[in-house]
Amino acid sequence: MNEENRTVATALAILATRLREGTTSLTTVRLAEEYLLHRLMLEEREIFGALWLDAKNRLLACEYIALGTINQLQIYPREVVKSALKHNAASGIIFHNHPGGDAAPSDSDKLMTMEMKQILNVVDVRLIDHIVVAGTQTQSFAKNGDIGRVHERCPHLEKA
Repeated sequence: MNEENRTVATALAILATRLREGTTSLTTVRLAEEYLLHRLMLEEREIFGALWLDAKNRLLACEYIALGTINQLQIYPREVVKSALKHNAASGIIFHNHPGGDAAPSDSDKLMTMEMKQILNVVDVRLIDHIVVAGTQTQSFAKNGDIGRVHERCPHLEKA
């Protein structure tokens, strides 16, 4: 690992510790985007995961749930629910990356997001956002209005 990658890994570890210790909450979409950008920007294959949060939006876990190839990923809703329950999450932000470099969500990304929102709702876990990372770009479903009216139900999450 080169010096730059060690520095990024150290910064991520510090941020994750602060989020877990409750000194910082994921109260803005931008904070979640920045955290995920640094975790995923150098990945060469698709990864799907979730940031699981407690009732005060403190990070409980950042878990990779599915690993794919350079352009394909199979996501099983059962595994997402299992992960949320394992961490006793009140809410979550799902994420995945596009190693090809285009952060624009596909139609299948949008469909999967709506399905995950409904499935997680059944077990009383709010889906706050779905963030796509591609290189140095991110796309937030919540900021783009693609996740529904999530901000009316979750006023604590700002769009900034």
